[in-house]
Amino acid sequence: MNNNYYQFSKKLLYPLNRSITGKDTLKTLKLIKSLFKNLKIKSIKSNSRVFDWIIPDEWNISDAYIEDKYKKKIIQFKKNNLHLVGYSSPVNIKMNKKELLQKIFFLKSQPNAIPYVTSYYKRDWGFCASYNQVQNIKKIYKNNDIFKIIINSKFNSKGKLNYGEFILKGESKKEILISTYI
Repeated sequence: MNNNYYQFSKKLLYPLNRSITGKDTLKTLKLIKSLFKNLKIKSIKSNSRVFDWIIPDEWNISDAYIEDKYKKKIIQFKKNNLHLVGYSSPVNIKMNKKELLQKIFFLKSQPNAIPYVTSYYKRDWGFCASYNQVQNIKKIYKNNDIFKIIINSKFNSKGKLNYGEFILKGESKKEILISTYI
């Protein structure tokens, strides 16, 4: 059974871009519901106040990449969804290496890791890469080389945040809340 769950996660869940909002989060919840029939999928409208928090606009992303002068995609969202800063604004621009490097986040202390960075409330954009990838860009390309940056994303102020709720009755009368991200 563990192998079935692993395959389920690897093939169906891993490729989905799970953010706080968006169509892939809802797809994820529906896949989980296929395993746990009593899961209830609920939603809250974007820009609603929940305690001290405002639900951000729904954000959906179809593609994002950085292309070099040879039209080679050197950083791609479709290869690893961590490559894009979550909630990045749509972009279709060209810039030189120096400008580009200012928009790439990395962790020098973990040279093979791709950091997880988001920008929920400040409309901005960026990419994330391993420190080794950034060093490679610095080494291979000249300062005046031009890169094409594409981010196909959309914000929906009338969207929603979807979440799952699962109640499992136990032997105790105590209520235990377990909260997690998907």
